[in-house]
Amino acid sequence: MLRIAGSENPDDPVRVLLVDDDALVRAGLTMMLGAFDGIEVAGAVADGTEVAAAINSHRPDVVLMDIRMPGMDGLTATESLRARRDPPEVIVLTTFDTDAHVLRAMRAGASGFLLKHTPPNEIARAVRRVAAGEPMLSPEVLRRMMSFVATTGADPSRDRARAALRRLSPGEREVASLVAQGRTNQEIGTALRMSTATVKAYVSRILTKLESTNRVQIALLVHDAREAASLGSGQP
Repeated sequence: MLRIAGSENPDDPVRVLLVDDDALVRAGLTMMLGAFDGIEVAGAVADGTEVAAAINSHRPDVVLMDIRMPGMDGLTATESLRARRDPPEVIVLTTFDTDAHVLRAMRAGASGFLLKHTPPNEIARAVRRVAAGEPMLSPEVLRRMMSFVATTGADPSRDRARAALRRLSPGEREVASLVAQGRTNQEIGTALRMSTATVKAYVSRILTKLESTNRVQIALLVHDAREAASLGSGQP
């Protein structure tokens, strides 16, 4: 078995549900993920309409979700899934020609975004990271998504985001700014000279104050406000 570098609890398997209409993709992902220690493919379905029943049956920790499916698409399925009580985390499989779709998935509460040609070890690392509560925002995906947000000119979204961010203390704004850059708790702690436990406490308070479900939605608010560079100074 292959061990995932950086895994904190390699003996605690992460249960994964695969959602993809391509049988070859499902089979390939099942074989690939099955080669990694600490990951168990709990089930696989071919359409978003099957997700709810599969969640009830298999109780996965992470759902690896395709976007384009003939019945219920992955975006609608993600929105429905994240509205459940104690939902599993969602990693969306995507391509760069669907920026608006990925943005919608981010707003729905997806925690990770992968391209279908992502190397196996990176997919496995993403599954473990998302299961541990850390978003998987690759720098490339983050740049594309934030560029898309910046060019939409959605002033109402910007105003709502700025109003939400005013609820945060200066210290919380600093942490939120680094979350928006895709930094891990450890990286934030190093940058701000905090312990990882302190960073986790900050993130928990930020999530509560912003009424967000995960760190990706914090990042969206920061970038919607278009003030990531000024968050630490407490400017509106």
